[in-house]
Amino acid sequence: MSSFGISGTNAHVILEQPEPVTEPETGGDGLAALAPGIVPWVLSGRTEEALRAQAARLLAQVEGHPGLRPVDLALSLATQRSLFDHRAVVLTDDRETAVRGLAAVCVGEPDPAVVLGAVEPGRTAFLFSGQGSQRLGMGRGLYERFPVFAEAFDAVCAGLDAHLERSLREVVWGDDASVLDGTAYAQAGLFAVEVALFRLVESWGVRPEFV
Repeated sequence: MSSFGISGTNAHVILEQPEPVTEPETGGDGLAALAPGIVPWVLSGRTEEALRAQAARLLAQVEGHPGLRPVDLALSLATQRSLFDHRAVVLTDDRETAVRGLAAVCVGEPDPAVVLGAVEPGRTAFLFSGQGSQRLGMGRGLYERFPVFAEAFDAVCAGLDAHLERSLREVVWGDDASVLDGTAYAQAGLFAVEVALFRLVESWGVRPEFV
């Protein structure tokens, strides 16, 4: 390869084939080398009958293909199928356990290797982060941009200031991190910011059942 610069300099680079790289030994092929002894087979259906029907189809597949590896089937079931409300998990480490568990799901009977359940409507909860995530200036940009955030932040600060030696807003938006890192101000500051964040998200259309 040649390269001619503006000054007319002629440079040559000779490229050679690199030395072959030997792949490290993995102790097995693919997922089998990484798989634990017990793997979960996850099944689901819109109804109990649909769940049992899926278990029956899977049972027929397992019985008809004795060479199937449990870990491969577990991966396919967990990543390539939709999840519906009625669910079952067959915990298996060998063919006998898998067949027995699937047969139990087919007829709705209990089995030590099977976990059955259904998704039920629940209430929404919000978890606020604890001490350790505080930082100076947190929430200030949102406060200046969103009135809903500002109103909620002001309300919390007003309620907490009566129990603190210094203004919570002044500490949170101040320049002394050591004061904010104190438990009283860290916990109070995070609570104020997170309540304001929740009210902001709520104003965008989120209507949780539990606050």
